[in-house]
Amino acid sequence: MRLNYDDLAEQYSQNRRIHPGVLQNLLETSHLTERQSVLEVGCGTGNYILAIQAASGCIGYGIDPSTKMLEVAQQRGDQVHFRQACAEELPFPDDSFDLLFTVDVIHHIVDRDAFFGEAERVLKPSGLLCTVTDDEKLIRTRVPLTSYFPETVEVELARYPRSDQLRAEMQKAGLAVRENVITRRPYDLTDIRPYEEKAFSSLHLISEEAWQCGIERMRQDLQSGPIKAVSHYLMLWGKKCEP
Repeated sequence: MRLNYDDLAEQYSQNRRIHPGVLQNLLETSHLTERQSVLEVGCGTGNYILAIQAASGCIGYGIDPSTKMLEVAQQRGDQVHFRQACAEELPFPDDSFDLLFTVDVIHHIVDRDAFFGEAERVLKPSGLLCTVTDDEKLIRTRVPLTSYFPETVEVELARYPRSDQLRAEMQKAGLAVRENVITRRPYDLTDIRPYEEKAFSSLHLISEEAWQCGIERMRQDLQSGPIKAVSHYLMLWGKKCEP
């Protein structure tokens, strides 16, 4: 099943939030200034690139193939340049960006070799690439996504590339792989509306019965208090080599 992200733009804008640890690591590792340029590939409704531009004053760009996602992003801020484009053909000159990043997007990219090659091309010498994603361990231990919707595990393992695959592909493109960071945020879940509205793509890929069963369990458990949840990501960093 191939999802139409134009149809999900409203749910994403209302329900998807920035992971504070991801934002903090992006800012602290890249040391951005007002003179530097940043590109988010697969920016969706613009959460991350808008926050990074606001925090650093950088020159921000975001691309996404979904026109509806970009319409929402453009309505949320005019300090970032948004364009419709795909990851495999970045519409920018060589040596354009100091930082290029993706958040929970790499599993949607059909030709990752082409993407990483394009990323290396548009990065300035010593520019940084960050791929924010999930690996098998994180997918199997998601709370509440896996704990309430266990059917999503096999769906996600079939979609997400392994971290060692990504590192190898980054190196193949000429990027020097740097540190890998796992950022983790425990929190109390009191509002399950994002799950009721299927604001997570994997919920569209399981059966209606499985989704309804998980929602009912969440509603029952909330009667006893907040659900103890955790949000975590793997951040893979690479660097463009000097000529």
